[in-house]
Amino acid sequence: MNVPLNPAAPQHLPIFITPPGETDVLMAVMAAVLVLSVLAVGLLFLRLHTLPERIAHRSHKLQFEIVAVLGLLALFTHIHAFWVAGLLLALIDIPDFGNPLRRMAGSLEKIAGMKPGEGGGETPKEPDGSVISADDPKESTVEGPKTLTSSRTPKEKIHA
Repeated sequence: MNVPLNPAAPQHLPIFITPPGETDVLMAVMAAVLVLSVLAVGLLFLRLHTLPERIAHRSHKLQFEIVAVLGLLALFTHIHAFWVAGLLLALIDIPDFGNPLRRMAGSLEKIAGMKPGEGGGETPKEPDGSVISADDPKESTVEGPKTLTSSRTPKEKIHA
């Protein structure tokens, strides 16, 4: 279909002006670019938002669950202080006090001749099955190690 141009129109029209009845290619391309850029910005935002959680997970931190909860709170409440707190918590190494204490308790149970996990809050029993109380007069006393005195004289403190 060959439609004549308006006599006031120039002979050469730019490429972005489409003839009547045809598809506007520039608008279709811009719609695709808009959809892709919105998806890319959303993906970048979510990747940045989960940064503290990924840092804590990668380094196997003990406080991983706390960092994850702070990230969710920051996402749903839009309070950025939660995200900053989660990031700082993900970067800090909190010492593990539980594992050394468990190892010490296991070693003490082994020294006492108990099975691992057996000494958790139970009262000691006699071989005949009766419970030993703290005021039991027949309980034997155990002497501790004797302190040894050193034969060396203490060094004199020298001040600089």
